[in-house]
Amino acid sequence: MDKNLKALKPELVWKHFAEITRIPRPSHHEEKMREYLIAFAKEQGLEWKEDEAHNVYMRKPASEGMENRKGVIMQAHCDMVPQKNNDKVFDFEKDAIEAYIDGDWVTADGTTLGADDGIGVAAILAVLEDDTLVHGPIEALFTATEETGMDGAFGLKGGLLQGDILLNLDSETEGELYVGCAGGLDANITFDYTAEKTPAEGYVAARITAKGMKGGHSGIQIICQRANANKVLFRLLDAAMQKRELLLAEVDGGGLRNAIPREAEAVVLVKAGELESLKEEVKAYEQTVIREFEGIEDSVSIRIEECALPAEMIDRKTAQSLIKAVTACVDGVWHMSMAMPGLVQTSTNLARVVSDGKTIKLQCLMRSSVDSEKEALGRQMSAVFELAGARTIELSGSYSGWNPNMASPILKAMTLSYEELYGVKPSVTAIHAGLECGIIGAKYPNLDMISFGPTICYPHSPDEKVEIASVKKFYDFLVHTLRNTPTK
Repeated sequence: MDKNLKALKPELVWKHFAEITRIPRPSHHEEKMREYLIAFAKEQGLEWKEDEAHNVYMRKPASEGMENRKGVIMQAHCDMVPQKNNDKVFDFEKDAIEAYIDGDWVTADGTTLGADDGIGVAAILAVLEDDTLVHGPIEALFTATEETGMDGAFGLKGGLLQGDILLNLDSETEGELYVGCAGGLDANITFDYTAEKTPAEGYVAARITAKGMKGGHSGIQIICQRANANKVLFRLLDAAMQKRELLLAEVDGGGLRNAIPREAEAVVLVKAGELESLKEEVKAYEQTVIREFEGIEDSVSIRIEECALPAEMIDRKTAQSLIKAVTACVDGVWHMSMAMPGLVQTSTNLARVVSDGKTIKLQCLMRSSVDSEKEALGRQMSAVFELAGARTIELSGSYSGWNPNMASPILKAMTLSYEELYGVKPSVTAIHAGLECGIIGAKYPNLDMISFGPTICYPHSPDEKVEIASVKKFYDFLVHTLRNTPTK
């Protein structure tokens, strides 16, 4: 296993990325990352500041003869998504990511890699460190806690940024320039329940586990129509409930709000004489799901194993209401864009369903480039769970998307730069994920914005990997763009 990332090109980018992988930085635990950035700024003699939202800002003057160019703000986020395989022993708040070279890619051993957005951060640091580069006035903005709510972008105040152009380095397909993104809306749902004692006799308990699904980023991979483990599990529970008495003791499905669930499990109780028929149904259902997702999912596993009888269970009424509500809950692509073929316009991700002995909490993240559709989807989601008797349905964290500006001067300049470097035009598109550009642009409405990056596959999952060759193309393109920034 080759772990020598610093031997890769461009040297400065991979040097910083290798160091970043050793810094624990899951969302809300980015203190050590900020310390690293501030130490870098001091070492390089750069103007710097940490604001109240824990964003880190740096500024570097123009190189000689470039003082008349428009100022450029390079922006990336500090945090990463902490996802791991169940059999991987790893503490994201303490342990270093075990990154290694795998052929043409860099990936990690059983965890997310953090190339989203560690590569963006590393590229900015490389630019700031390299005094041989030609550029106008440049600024760097490293935002906090992007992955779980874009806290840094929301907390950014006016008056800090001085530049005219924002380069967001948080996209994941090399050769594409993003000029728009989706807005978002969170739904947090809570059911209260009375924990009842399980029947003393005549029942057995079984753990049903749905796993092996690919998961991924709920904005980028949602178009892939991948299986949602929560929906897969609850569809089975609903079908089983139609044929027999099915008691639900506990459930734990999904993880982060912006990751498509890969795994979900539930502990159920059935009458002792019905366990074998339930096992047969689970076996048949697994084959049904495999057939339905043929060509999309290749490792679906749905298993049932008898387990110890728990002392308590979710009361019958709440369990039935929950199962029906999750079965009815909208998930996946809702509408495709007519304006930009191939772009998801509106979607939702049923990210989390978990019981804790007193409550069942669910999380959904809705995305849309059309605010009215986003709000309508939120209302539909609320209606389903209101009818099911949920105690609270909270819609929060709403933010608008970023509307494309096809007449953008930096779009024109970067298109010409890419053609000059690589002999082909870049693809100009929008992304269904929520980029910070929409939020930052609302605070600095005169910014001319573009988002781009190297090729990163399977972000937000333990299969995350970044293509080595694309990192060089991305960085060379960034350097060329800075050299050819329009004049003021």
